[in-house]
Amino acid sequence: MRVLLPDLSEFRELSEVGERSVPGAELDYYRPGHVPAGPADGVVLWLATSATRDELLNLPGLKWVLTLTAGIDHVMERLPEGVRLFNANRLHERAVAVHALAGMLTAARGLHRFRDAQARREWAAPKNLNDSGLVGLDGVRVVLWGYGHIGRNLAELLSPFHAQVEGITSGTPEWKRDELLAQADWVVLLLPSTPDTRGIVNAQTLSLIRPGAWLSNLGRGNLIVAADLIAALESGQIAGAVLDVTDPEPLPADHPLWSQPNVILTPHIASTTTDLIRRGAGLTRDFLIDLQQGHEPEGLVESWRTY
Repeated sequence: MRVLLPDLSEFRELSEVGERSVPGAELDYYRPGHVPAGPADGVVLWLATSATRDELLNLPGLKWVLTLTAGIDHVMERLPEGVRLFNANRLHERAVAVHALAGMLTAARGLHRFRDAQARREWAAPKNLNDSGLVGLDGVRVVLWGYGHIGRNLAELLSPFHAQVEGITSGTPEWKRDELLAQADWVVLLLPSTPDTRGIVNAQTLSLIRPGAWLSNLGRGNLIVAADLIAALESGQIAGAVLDVTDPEPLPADHPLWSQPNVILTPHIASTTTDLIRRGAGLTRDFLIDLQQGHEPEGLVESWRTY
């Protein structure tokens, strides 16, 4: 079994003798601008440029691809017929859920406003507790739009706050979805980017969300029509947004989202942790050993249209 891996030291260890090695596998390594010649049974796709990714997906003899990214749209649209795709949700799900909770707490406690005041060297203590805007998450109604691995992790993290958590999936009837959106204090987007979900949050959708609610997006930027979101933020239709993903990425310097006081932006880093690459190499090792032992590895993508 010949497999191409990212050229990173943590993945190089899989070729060495020791407890992290994968005996019996022929491992080779790619990097931007260099893909080893010859056929390959499989590719572990991560941190590759678009040109390198396309070259890897068209290798002769390719049988499977393991993508270590949270999303699969960039692979699924280019995957040759007959090549099986595996994802690695379990590599990212806990970190993304923690990031989602952190964003919700930040907004609920107004930390973004105090950070802005800090930059102005302004002591912005509330003068009236009733008008402070400082709340918690206890008892809030949270709708997780996309209730897969990340959603279930986030629901678990919200449990100590006694939040009322509901999930929307591809099987949720439209009337029920609209009812949940109208009741939500928080709408958290955890959807993949597919032909069915792109632009799913638009002016019509936003009009269903009750005033005072917050929107959080940790799925893909193109789930939201940016102009419609900005209009809803400026009109007060929704209270604010926490965005780890945007469309486009990165945002141009003159994009109006930068200057929205009720928007918290992070640069697509929800799944990033200091040990992410080492954990990715460990997951890859387990995946390859499963294949060698004749076991079906976790993460086979049956359909990218479900969530």
